[in-house]
Amino acid sequence: MDIVPRFFKDPGTSFFLFGPRGTGKSAWLQSEFPNALRLDLLEPETFRRFDARPERLLDLVRAEASASVVVVDEVQRVPELLPAVHLLLEEDKRRRFVLTGSSARKLKRVGTDLLAGRALLETMHPFLAAELGDAFDLESALRLGLLPVVLGAVDPAATLRTYAALYVREEVQAEGLVRSVSAFSRFLEVAAFSHASILNVLAVARECGVERKAAESYFQILEDLLLAFRVPVFTRRAARAVVAHPKWYYVDAGVFRSVRPIGPLDHPAEIDGAALEGLVAAHLRAWNAYGGARHTLSYWRTKSGVEVDFVVYGPDAFVALEVKNSATVRPQDLKGLNTFLEDYPEASAWLLYRGKERLRKGKVTCVPVEDWLKGLVPGRPIG
Repeated sequence: MDIVPRFFKDPGTSFFLFGPRGTGKSAWLQSEFPNALRLDLLEPETFRRFDARPERLLDLVRAEASASVVVVDEVQRVPELLPAVHLLLEEDKRRRFVLTGSSARKLKRVGTDLLAGRALLETMHPFLAAELGDAFDLESALRLGLLPVVLGAVDPAATLRTYAALYVREEVQAEGLVRSVSAFSRFLEVAAFSHASILNVLAVARECGVERKAAESYFQILEDLLLAFRVPVFTRRAARAVVAHPKWYYVDAGVFRSVRPIGPLDHPAEIDGAALEGLVAAHLRAWNAYGGARHTLSYWRTKSGVEVDFVVYGPDAFVALEVKNSATVRPQDLKGLNTFLEDYPEASAWLLYRGKERLRKGKVTCVPVEDWLKGLVPGRPIG
Protein backbone atom coordinates (compact mmCIF):
# COMPACT_ATOMS: atom_id res chain seq x y z
CA MET A 1 0.00 0.00 0.00
CA ASP A 2 1.32 3.47 -0.88
CA ILE A 3 2.13 5.88 1.94
CA VAL A 4 -1.06 7.76 2.81
CA PRO A 5 -0.70 11.35 4.10
CA ARG A 6 -2.25 11.60 7.55
CA PHE A 7 -4.27 14.41 9.10
CA PHE A 8 -2.24 14.17 12.30
CA LYS A 9 0.19 17.11 12.51
CA ASP A 10 3.42 17.60 14.41
CA PRO A 11 2.51 19.74 17.45
CA GLY A 12 5.98 21.30 17.40
CA THR A 13 7.04 20.28 20.89
CA SER A 14 7.74 17.09 22.84
CA PHE A 15 4.74 14.78 22.89
CA PHE A 16 3.41 11.35 23.69
CA LEU A 17 1.82 9.70 20.65
CA PHE A 18 -0.63 7.02 21.74
CA GLY A 19 -2.67 4.73 19.54
CA PRO A 20 -3.41 1.05 19.02
CA ARG A 21 -0.77 -1.02 17.31
CA GLY A 22 -0.94 -0.78 13.58
CA THR A 23 -2.34 2.74 13.32
CA GLY A 24 0.80 3.97 11.55
CA LYS A 25 2.61 5.79 14.36
CA SER A 26 6.06 4.51 13.40
CA ALA A 27 5.53 5.11 9.68
CA TRP A 28 4.41 8.68 10.34
CA LEU A 29 7.40 9.36 12.59
CA GLN A 30 9.85 7.90 10.07
CA SER A 31 8.40 10.20 7.40
CA GLU A 32 8.23 13.26 9.67
CA PHE A 33 11.56 12.82 11.51
CA PRO A 34 13.85 10.77 9.25
CA ASN A 35 17.00 11.93 11.05
CA ALA A 36 15.80 11.46 14.61
CA LEU A 37 17.69 9.41 17.17
CA ARG A 38 15.43 6.38 17.50
CA LEU A 39 14.87 3.63 20.06
CA ASP A 40 12.44 0.82 19.27
CA LEU A 41 11.57 -1.01 22.47
CA LEU A 42 9.84 -3.76 20.49
CA GLU A 43 13.32 -4.90 19.44
CA PRO A 44 14.31 -7.58 21.98
CA GLU A 45 17.91 -6.44 22.41
CA THR A 46 16.97 -2.76 22.77
CA PHE A 47 14.28 -3.66 25.29
CA ARG A 48 16.66 -5.83 27.30
CA ARG A 49 19.36 -3.15 27.48
CA PHE A 50 17.12 -0.32 28.58
CA ASP A 51 14.92 -2.42 30.82
CA ALA A 52 18.03 -3.50 32.72
CA ARG A 53 19.44 0.04 32.96
CA PRO A 54 17.03 2.85 31.97
CA GLU A 55 19.73 5.42 32.76
CA ARG A 56 21.54 4.28 29.60
CA LEU A 57 19.26 6.72 27.82
CA LEU A 58 21.14 9.62 29.44
CA ASP A 59 24.48 8.45 28.01
CA LEU A 60 23.01 7.71 24.59
CA VAL A 61 21.32 11.08 24.10
CA ARG A 62 24.18 13.10 25.58
CA ALA A 63 26.57 11.39 23.17
CA GLU A 64 24.36 12.47 20.26
CA ALA A 65 24.27 16.17 21.03
CA SER A 66 23.30 17.05 17.47
CA ALA A 67 20.10 14.98 17.65
CA SER A 68 17.34 17.54 18.06
CA VAL A 69 14.57 14.92 18.09
CA VAL A 70 14.62 11.65 20.02
CA VAL A 71 11.94 9.03 19.23
CA VAL A 72 11.20 6.24 21.69
CA ASP A 73 8.80 3.67 20.26
CA GLU A 74 6.52 1.73 22.66
CA VAL A 75 7.75 3.60 25.73
CA GLN A 76 5.21 1.81 27.93
CA ARG A 77 7.45 -1.28 27.77
CA VAL A 78 10.05 0.55 29.92
CA PRO A 79 8.17 3.33 31.74
CA GLU A 80 11.20 3.82 34.00
CA LEU A 81 12.70 5.77 31.09
CA LEU A 82 10.44 8.72 31.85
CA PRO A 83 12.57 10.21 34.65
CA ALA A 84 15.57 10.17 32.29
CA VAL A 85 13.51 11.84 29.57
CA HIS A 86 12.42 14.50 32.04
CA LEU A 87 16.03 15.21 33.04
CA LEU A 88 17.17 15.43 29.42
CA LEU A 89 14.38 17.87 28.59
CA GLU A 90 15.43 20.07 31.46
CA GLU A 91 19.09 19.95 30.38
CA ASP A 92 18.39 21.17 26.84
CA LYS A 93 15.08 22.85 26.18
CA ARG A 94 15.73 22.77 22.43
CA ARG A 95 15.67 18.98 22.46
CA ARG A 96 12.40 17.24 21.65
CA PHE A 97 11.18 13.80 22.62
CA VAL A 98 8.45 11.87 20.83
CA LEU A 99 7.29 8.92 22.92
CA THR A 100 4.93 6.45 21.25
CA GLY A 101 2.78 3.91 23.03
CA SER A 102 0.12 1.32 22.26
CA SER A 103 -0.87 0.98 25.91
CA ALA A 104 -1.37 3.54 28.64
CA ARG A 105 -1.59 0.99 31.46
CA LYS A 106 2.00 0.95 32.71
CA LEU A 107 2.41 4.69 32.20
CA LYS A 108 -0.64 5.29 34.40
CA ARG A 109 1.11 3.50 37.22
CA VAL A 110 4.36 5.43 36.78
CA GLY A 111 2.62 8.72 36.03
CA THR A 112 3.07 10.74 32.86
CA ASP A 113 3.15 13.84 35.06
CA LEU A 114 6.82 12.99 35.64
CA LEU A 115 7.41 15.14 32.58
CA ALA A 116 5.73 18.03 34.41
CA GLY A 117 3.66 19.10 31.44
CA ARG A 118 6.68 19.21 29.13
CA ALA A 119 5.07 16.74 26.71
CA LEU A 120 1.64 16.91 25.12
CA LEU A 121 -0.64 13.88 24.90
CA GLU A 122 -1.61 13.13 21.29
CA THR A 123 -3.35 10.19 19.62
CA MET A 124 -3.10 8.40 16.28
CA HIS A 125 -6.24 6.72 14.98
CA PRO A 126 -7.11 4.28 12.20
CA PHE A 127 -7.45 5.83 8.78
CA LEU A 128 -10.18 8.36 8.14
CA ALA A 129 -12.11 7.96 4.90
CA ALA A 130 -10.94 11.42 3.82
CA GLU A 131 -7.30 10.35 4.23
CA LEU A 132 -7.86 7.47 1.81
CA GLY A 133 -9.87 9.58 -0.64
CA ASP A 134 -10.96 7.61 -3.70
CA ALA A 135 -9.35 4.48 -2.24
CA PHE A 136 -11.96 4.40 0.55
CA ASP A 137 -14.57 1.72 0.12
CA LEU A 138 -17.38 1.51 2.67
CA GLU A 139 -18.03 -2.22 2.27
CA SER A 140 -14.35 -2.98 2.74
CA ALA A 141 -14.15 -0.66 5.75
CA LEU A 142 -17.06 -2.44 7.41
CA ARG A 143 -15.50 -5.84 6.76
CA LEU A 144 -11.78 -5.20 7.31
CA GLY A 145 -11.75 -1.92 9.23
CA LEU A 146 -9.29 0.90 8.61
CA LEU A 147 -6.14 -0.05 10.49
CA PRO A 148 -3.13 0.75 8.27
CA VAL A 149 -1.38 -2.47 9.32
CA VAL A 150 -4.35 -4.45 7.98
CA LEU A 151 -4.98 -2.50 4.78
CA GLY A 152 -1.28 -2.54 3.91
CA ALA A 153 -0.89 -6.28 4.39
CA VAL A 154 -0.49 -8.80 1.57
CA ASP A 155 -3.44 -10.70 3.06
CA PRO A 156 -5.57 -8.16 4.98
CA ALA A 157 -8.12 -10.71 6.17
CA ALA A 158 -5.44 -12.99 7.63
CA THR A 159 -3.70 -10.06 9.32
CA LEU A 160 -6.97 -8.94 10.86
CA ARG A 161 -7.71 -12.44 12.16
CA THR A 162 -4.45 -12.46 14.12
CA TYR A 163 -4.57 -8.84 15.29
CA ALA A 164 -6.50 -9.36 18.55
CA ALA A 165 -4.60 -12.58 19.31
CA LEU A 166 -1.34 -10.65 18.97
CA TYR A 167 -2.50 -8.13 21.54
CA VAL A 168 -3.53 -10.89 23.95
CA ARG A 169 -0.18 -12.63 23.61
CA GLU A 170 2.17 -9.64 23.60
CA GLU A 171 0.37 -7.27 25.94
CA VAL A 172 -2.05 -9.17 28.16
CA GLN A 173 -0.20 -12.45 28.60
CA ALA A 174 3.35 -11.09 28.55
CA GLU A 175 2.56 -8.39 31.10
CA GLY A 176 0.55 -10.71 33.33
CA LEU A 177 -2.47 -8.41 33.26
CA VAL A 178 -4.98 -11.20 33.95
CA ARG A 179 -4.90 -14.46 35.86
CA SER A 180 -6.48 -16.48 33.05
CA VAL A 181 -5.65 -15.69 29.43
CA SER A 182 -8.30 -18.13 28.23
CA ALA A 183 -10.96 -16.31 30.27
CA PHE A 184 -9.83 -13.00 28.79
CA SER A 185 -9.95 -14.43 25.26
CA ARG A 186 -13.50 -15.55 25.95
CA PHE A 187 -14.26 -12.05 27.23
CA LEU A 188 -13.06 -10.51 23.93
CA GLU A 189 -15.78 -12.42 22.11
CA VAL A 190 -18.51 -11.73 24.66
CA ALA A 191 -17.60 -8.04 24.74
CA ALA A 192 -18.20 -7.88 20.98
CA PHE A 193 -21.93 -8.18 21.70
CA SER A 194 -21.63 -4.91 23.68
CA HIS A 195 -20.13 -3.05 20.72
CA ALA A 196 -22.33 -0.03 19.86
CA SER A 197 -24.57 -0.85 22.83
CA ILE A 198 -25.17 0.45 26.32
CA LEU A 199 -22.59 -1.21 28.53
CA ASN A 200 -23.95 -3.80 30.95
CA VAL A 201 -20.92 -5.10 32.82
CA LEU A 202 -22.94 -7.46 35.00
CA ALA A 203 -24.49 -9.20 31.99
CA VAL A 204 -21.05 -9.64 30.39
CA ALA A 205 -19.67 -11.02 33.66
CA ARG A 206 -22.45 -13.60 33.81
CA GLU A 207 -21.88 -14.66 30.21
CA CYS A 208 -18.14 -15.03 30.84
CA GLY A 209 -18.62 -16.81 34.16
CA VAL A 210 -16.53 -14.29 36.12
CA GLU A 211 -17.19 -11.83 38.91
CA ARG A 212 -18.45 -8.36 38.00
CA LYS A 213 -15.23 -6.82 39.31
CA ALA A 214 -13.18 -9.04 36.98
CA ALA A 215 -15.34 -8.12 33.99
CA GLU A 216 -14.95 -4.41 34.78
CA SER A 217 -11.18 -4.86 34.99
CA TYR A 218 -11.23 -6.62 31.59
CA PHE A 219 -13.08 -3.70 30.02
CA GLN A 220 -10.56 -1.32 31.58
CA ILE A 221 -7.67 -3.36 30.20
CA LEU A 222 -9.10 -3.09 26.67
CA GLU A 223 -9.42 0.67 27.08
CA ASP A 224 -5.90 0.99 28.52
CA LEU A 225 -4.62 -1.02 25.56
CA LEU A 226 -6.43 1.52 23.34
CA LEU A 227 -8.52 -1.22 21.73
CA ALA A 228 -11.86 0.14 22.95
CA PHE A 229 -13.54 3.28 24.25
CA ARG A 230 -16.69 4.41 26.01
CA VAL A 231 -19.09 7.14 24.92
CA PRO A 232 -20.89 8.83 27.85
CA VAL A 233 -24.45 10.11 28.00
CA PHE A 234 -25.12 13.72 27.00
CA THR A 235 -26.63 15.39 30.08
CA ARG A 236 -26.20 19.12 29.59
CA ARG A 237 -29.37 21.05 30.44
CA ALA A 238 -31.29 17.78 30.47
CA ALA A 239 -35.05 18.35 30.21
CA ARG A 240 -35.86 14.63 30.41
CA ALA A 241 -34.64 11.74 32.53
CA VAL A 242 -31.73 10.09 30.71
CA VAL A 243 -29.94 6.81 31.25
CA ALA A 244 -26.67 6.71 33.19
CA HIS A 245 -24.55 4.03 31.52
CA PRO A 246 -22.14 4.71 28.63
CA LYS A 247 -22.06 3.00 25.27
CA TRP A 248 -19.03 0.93 24.37
CA TYR A 249 -17.11 0.37 21.14
CA TYR A 250 -14.13 -1.52 19.82
CA VAL A 251 -11.72 0.97 18.29
CA ASP A 252 -12.11 -0.31 14.72
CA ALA A 253 -14.91 -1.98 12.78
CA GLY A 254 -12.54 -4.67 11.55
CA VAL A 255 -11.38 -5.51 15.06
CA PHE A 256 -15.02 -5.79 16.12
CA ARG A 257 -15.80 -8.12 13.21
CA SER A 258 -12.72 -10.24 13.90
CA VAL A 259 -13.74 -11.08 17.48
CA ARG A 260 -17.53 -11.17 17.02
CA PRO A 261 -18.74 -14.81 16.97
CA ILE A 262 -21.12 -15.57 14.12
CA GLY A 263 -23.60 -18.42 13.98
CA PRO A 264 -26.95 -19.46 12.47
CA LEU A 265 -28.87 -17.29 14.95
CA ASP A 266 -26.95 -14.11 14.10
CA HIS A 267 -28.51 -11.63 11.68
CA PRO A 268 -25.93 -10.12 9.27
CA ALA A 269 -27.84 -6.81 9.15
CA GLU A 270 -27.55 -6.46 12.93
CA ILE A 271 -23.78 -7.03 12.83
CA ASP A 272 -23.40 -4.68 9.85
CA GLY A 273 -25.38 -2.00 11.71
CA ALA A 274 -23.12 -2.22 14.76
CA ALA A 275 -20.03 -2.11 12.53
CA LEU A 276 -21.35 0.98 10.74
CA GLU A 277 -22.13 2.80 13.98
CA GLY A 278 -18.66 1.95 15.29
CA LEU A 279 -17.07 3.23 12.08
CA VAL A 280 -18.84 6.58 12.51
CA ALA A 281 -17.83 6.70 16.20
CA ALA A 282 -14.18 6.10 15.29
CA HIS A 283 -14.30 8.86 12.67
CA LEU A 284 -15.79 11.34 15.13
CA ARG A 285 -13.09 10.55 17.71
CA ALA A 286 -10.32 11.05 15.15
CA TRP A 287 -11.92 14.24 13.79
CA ASN A 288 -12.01 15.66 17.30
CA ALA A 289 -8.50 14.53 18.27
CA TYR A 290 -6.82 15.84 15.13
CA GLY A 291 -8.78 19.08 15.39
CA GLY A 292 -7.48 19.91 18.86
CA ALA A 293 -9.83 17.78 21.03
CA ARG A 294 -12.08 20.75 21.75
CA HIS A 295 -15.37 18.86 21.58
CA THR A 296 -17.03 16.10 23.54
CA LEU A 297 -18.55 12.99 22.00
CA SER A 298 -21.67 11.64 23.71
CA TYR A 299 -24.89 9.84 22.97
CA TRP A 300 -28.39 10.66 24.19
CA ARG A 301 -31.00 8.24 25.45
CA THR A 302 -34.02 8.92 27.59
CA LYS A 303 -35.24 6.42 30.14
CA SER A 304 -38.27 5.90 27.91
CA GLY A 305 -35.93 4.58 25.19
CA VAL A 306 -35.69 7.50 22.75
CA GLU A 307 -32.10 7.68 21.51
CA VAL A 308 -29.66 9.63 19.36
CA ASP A 309 -26.49 7.76 18.46
CA PHE A 310 -24.03 10.67 18.79
CA VAL A 311 -23.95 14.21 20.11
CA VAL A 312 -20.90 16.36 19.30
CA TYR A 313 -20.73 19.41 21.55
CA GLY A 314 -18.13 22.16 21.72
CA PRO A 315 -17.15 25.66 20.60
CA ASP A 316 -17.57 24.90 16.90
CA ALA A 317 -20.29 22.27 16.86
CA PHE A 318 -23.52 21.16 18.45
CA VAL A 319 -24.53 18.27 16.25
CA ALA A 320 -26.83 15.29 16.77
CA LEU A 321 -26.25 12.28 14.50
CA GLU A 322 -28.24 9.12 13.94
CA VAL A 323 -26.76 6.20 11.98
CA LYS A 324 -29.01 3.81 10.07
CA ASN A 325 -27.87 0.75 8.14
CA SER A 326 -30.73 1.22 5.70
CA ALA A 327 -31.05 2.42 2.11
CA THR A 328 -34.26 4.32 2.86
CA VAL A 329 -35.35 6.84 5.48
CA ARG A 330 -38.49 5.93 7.40
CA PRO A 331 -40.46 8.31 9.63
CA GLN A 332 -39.55 6.29 12.74
CA ASP A 333 -35.86 6.74 11.92
CA LEU A 334 -36.25 10.46 12.66
CA LYS A 335 -37.96 10.09 16.04
CA GLY A 336 -34.85 10.36 18.19
CA LEU A 337 -33.45 13.37 16.33
CA ASN A 338 -36.77 15.22 16.35
CA THR A 339 -37.19 14.60 20.07
CA PHE A 340 -33.67 15.82 20.70
CA LEU A 341 -34.37 18.99 18.70
CA GLU A 342 -37.41 19.67 20.86
CA ASP A 343 -35.09 19.88 23.88
CA TYR A 344 -32.11 21.37 22.05
CA PRO A 345 -33.32 23.55 19.15
CA GLU A 346 -29.81 25.04 18.94
CA ALA A 347 -28.45 21.77 17.56
CA SER A 348 -28.22 20.65 13.95
CA ALA A 349 -29.46 17.14 13.20
CA TRP A 350 -28.10 14.65 10.69
CA LEU A 351 -29.21 11.18 9.72
CA LEU A 352 -26.54 9.04 8.06
CA TYR A 353 -27.92 6.19 5.98
CA ARG A 354 -26.95 3.73 3.22
CA GLY A 355 -28.94 5.42 0.45
CA LYS A 356 -27.63 7.54 -2.43
CA GLU A 357 -29.57 10.80 -2.10
CA ARG A 358 -29.15 13.81 0.15
CA LEU A 359 -32.58 14.60 1.62
CA ARG A 360 -34.18 17.15 3.92
CA LYS A 361 -36.82 15.80 6.30
CA GLY A 362 -38.15 18.71 8.33
CA LYS A 363 -35.20 19.93 10.40
CA VAL A 364 -33.13 16.80 9.76
CA THR A 365 -30.58 16.51 6.95
CA CYS A 366 -30.27 12.95 5.63
CA VAL A 367 -26.91 12.16 4.00
CA PRO A 368 -25.43 9.03 2.42
CA VAL A 369 -23.03 7.79 5.08
CA GLU A 370 -20.21 7.09 2.63
CA ASP A 371 -20.32 10.69 1.36
CA TRP A 372 -20.43 11.98 4.93
CA LEU A 373 -17.43 9.91 5.98
CA LYS A 374 -15.38 11.09 3.00
CA GLY A 375 -16.25 14.70 3.82
CA LEU A 376 -15.27 14.55 7.49
CA VAL A 377 -11.99 16.49 7.72
CA PRO A 378 -10.41 17.69 10.99
CA GLY A 379 -10.63 21.44 11.39
CA ARG A 380 -13.73 21.67 9.21
CA PRO A 381 -17.37 21.67 10.39
CA ILE A 382 -19.22 18.37 10.59
CA GLY A 383 -21.45 17.86 7.59
